[in-house]
Amino acid sequence: MDQQSKTPAEEKVSALSKFWLCLADCLCGTANGLLTGGGMSYFFVSYLGMDEKLASIVWIIFGIWNAFNDPLFGYISDRTKSKLGRRIPYIRYGSAFYALFFIITWFKWPIGASQTALFVQMLATLFLFDTLYTAIATSLYVMPYTMAVSNKARSNIFLWKIFFTLISLAVPLVVFPLIKPAPGESAARFRVIMTALGVVTFAVIFASTFFYKEKVQSKQEETENIFKAVVSCFKNRPFVIFEILSFTVIFIQTILMQGVIYYFDAFQNVPMAFAYGALGLGAVFGVVLWSRKTTRWGVKKCTLIMCIVFAAGAAAMVFFGGLLPVALAGFFTAGMGFAGGMYLVPLMNGDVIDYDEYKTGIRREGMYAGVNSLITKPAISLANAAFLMITGRFGFDKTVATAMQSATAKQGILVAWMAIPAILLVICAVSLKFYPLAGEKWANVKWELEENHRED
Repeated sequence: MDQQSKTPAEEKVSALSKFWLCLADCLCGTANGLLTGGGMSYFFVSYLGMDEKLASIVWIIFGIWNAFNDPLFGYISDRTKSKLGRRIPYIRYGSAFYALFFIITWFKWPIGASQTALFVQMLATLFLFDTLYTAIATSLYVMPYTMAVSNKARSNIFLWKIFFTLISLAVPLVVFPLIKPAPGESAARFRVIMTALGVVTFAVIFASTFFYKEKVQSKQEETENIFKAVVSCFKNRPFVIFEILSFTVIFIQTILMQGVIYYFDAFQNVPMAFAYGALGLGAVFGVVLWSRKTTRWGVKKCTLIMCIVFAAGAAAMVFFGGLLPVALAGFFTAGMGFAGGMYLVPLMNGDVIDYDEYKTGIRREGMYAGVNSLITKPAISLANAAFLMITGRFGFDKTVATAMQSATAKQGILVAWMAIPAILLVICAVSLKFYPLAGEKWANVKWELEENHRED
């Protein structure tokens, strides 16, 4: 955010609150990343032998369900009234079911081994798991906007979240390729690890709800129905521009996790340790750069630079991703992009919500989170489906080890992995030219909103 001409009194959130919120978000994201970030597709297609076309259909059907699931929950949560607040009941009491559905994903259900049985199990698991993920993750997602008013206090929470989010991203990227059962191998060790992770996830998320609470209450019009609320979100022009970026971030996070499962097997000349070292360095560099420059350059300019740099790295990987120097540069720029997605995007989202309140007098974090998920959850389905379809078109043979695939099939992995992210990032960079929430005028609006909330 551009430097403000007026400075409100400093607002603080305790370290304990930030720690438990971010830890819960980390475990929630880790489980989701393992399941939707390529793990489920690998387990059902490569390990259990499900047809990739049927798996793609599952992801598409699942994406349609999310068009109703997330906005509905956002609408309901904004209107929830309880002694615990609007969000915490969903986090606390949904955690056990969330962990349960995660665990049973990795066990073959006693409904047969046919393609139809695998289709039913995969689809049912996604529906059950994501319903609980929506309730918990959406509530955790909006908590920083209800725990604090000022961008300074919020950004401090997001800096904590970056560290924990890196863990939630690293576990699927690093751990899953190491523990995944190869076709024909026993999945016993894999299932024990996944079960243990599910139990730990439940314990952490449940315990976290005793360490933070909502400060800013959502102002809502009780007469506004869900359809009217959704339309109101899309009338917010900055929100529409923000959604282009939000969709891209989720799509890239998903397809990168999907692709990395195959990448290191296909290009064994690229050491995993070196690549992830470059990714980590890029993330650290990005965190330092974006956190220091947002005050001077503003969120908009920092995000524009992030998109251009990340797009260049992704484009290079499409054509030369099998070369070690290019791979290291690509992973470094991806790290910068991840840092931007974890720090800049939430700040922009907060501004979009604040702008809506400024224009309408209504505050509806849950509704915006739900509509955001309406856009981004299909990105998860599309990323999984696109990767499977593109690699299939390039001749990837699921009956052959990845290292033994043809040169064309290996090139297809790079195209499926990085081409669409590069295109989407360029579109984001262009759309940001029309994003209006920047400059001194917007800084003064933010100051007025912060002061109004301090008086509530």
